[in-house]
Amino acid sequence: MNARILTTLICATAITGCSLEPKYIRPAPAIPLSWPVGDAYLRNSEATLPSVTYKDLFRDPKLLAIIDRALVDNQDVAIALANVAATRAQYRVQRAELLPAVDGSAGITTGDSGGSSTNGSGGRRTSYSADVGISSFEIDLFGRVRSLSKAALQEYLATEAGVRAARLTLVGEVASTYITLATDRSLLAIANDTQASASKSVELTRARLKGGVAPRTDLRQAETVLDQARSDAASLTTQVAQDRNALELLVGGPVADAELPSSIESVDSSFGELPAGLDSRILLRRPDVVEAEYRLRANNARIGAARANFFPRISLTALAGVASTTLSSLFTGGAFSWSVAPAVSVPLFDGGANRGNLAYANAQRELTVAQYKQAVQTAFREVADALARRGTIDRQMQAEIDLEAAAGDSDFLAEARYREGIDPYLTRLDTQRTLYSARRSLASARLLRADNLVTLYRVLGGDQLIDGEPAPTLPAAKVRAGG
Repeated sequence: MNARILTTLICATAITGCSLEPKYIRPAPAIPLSWPVGDAYLRNSEATLPSVTYKDLFRDPKLLAIIDRALVDNQDVAIALANVAATRAQYRVQRAELLPAVDGSAGITTGDSGGSSTNGSGGRRTSYSADVGISSFEIDLFGRVRSLSKAALQEYLATEAGVRAARLTLVGEVASTYITLATDRSLLAIANDTQASASKSVELTRARLKGGVAPRTDLRQAETVLDQARSDAASLTTQVAQDRNALELLVGGPVADAELPSSIESVDSSFGELPAGLDSRILLRRPDVVEAEYRLRANNARIGAARANFFPRISLTALAGVASTTLSSLFTGGAFSWSVAPAVSVPLFDGGANRGNLAYANAQRELTVAQYKQAVQTAFREVADALARRGTIDRQMQAEIDLEAAAGDSDFLAEARYREGIDPYLTRLDTQRTLYSARRSLASARLLRADNLVTLYRVLGGDQLIDGEPAPTLPAAKVRAGG
């Protein structure tokens, strides 16, 4: 009997080899294979991008230490990891439906039949039982359960890609906030320097006014530069404090003064370089694109489950056990009994629910196809924009450096000519303002160049390393999803 039951279960499992899922074909990305060319782009636009880690790009020891802390303590990453754990558990629950659940039970039943007994015990009757059974195990003849299990697996893989996206975004945000803080400290130093220089000009102009060699307008003009620098210094003091607060939120804890950059100039030379060119298909490794494709695969699998709902469901209930009125004879041969109860349910009328579920599954797949294509197109646009900035930033930087040098020399000469009474103070006022603006523009350009490298790292998908291990790559362009 035991052999017959086992044979029945094996045969039932063996016939579950069909799948009604549509053949999965990755949508062709609606983007060109190469990046735009022109004056805004670097010339080597067909080079191949090697894989780099953030430690290759960000070489400032302080920044690296802060990034490492953030990857451990940041709450966004913790939330993403918790979602992965939850989705993994859901996948395990769904996968368990592919296997029968075997339950065991034992019991004692005592009752009174209401009659009399020759042994003096009245009508009381006691029975013992021990059973092992399978309750309503679905024989997955049309692949419904396997399709749902595959969909759960793809959702789990999508959440893992979401963790990589969260880590990549976090690294980029920490680096951007760090260099923004460095830039604001530089701008604060420039405002303080200008305030000190303008104070001296005000004192000189006031002395010349008292001596009768300068009009009162000169004093008022000098005070405008001083007041502007004072206002900027107060605003930047607030901004530096807010930058630090933002950095501590990303890190997930306080950041000591010794861990902060002193200026953008101190970190400007600590950034590595990324090659400007690459085949645009490399965007398929971006974690948000990977996540979108996994969700597309999940919805493709759900179509198979929705199709299977149109066909009969076969379930199996089996029970094997022993029963006896005396405990001593419970496990004797005559006490054994077994039963197998296959059942078939056929959908006859459901008011269109199955058709509605199939239409919904198809619509969800079309939705995720559009979302996948949109993710690739967005990635292409972001990288193209970053490459356009990268292609011109060096020329802009050199122009800002030359502008600051010219403005500084012009201010030096204007001050000397004003002291000698050759030029009016209005000339000096213009050169002061020009120098102040040029120094601020140069600091902003340094921020722009550094932030562009951070942006390139992020939009290209980063290194995609998690705990030192490479991220999984997507399958080939055409993959058979069903059996």
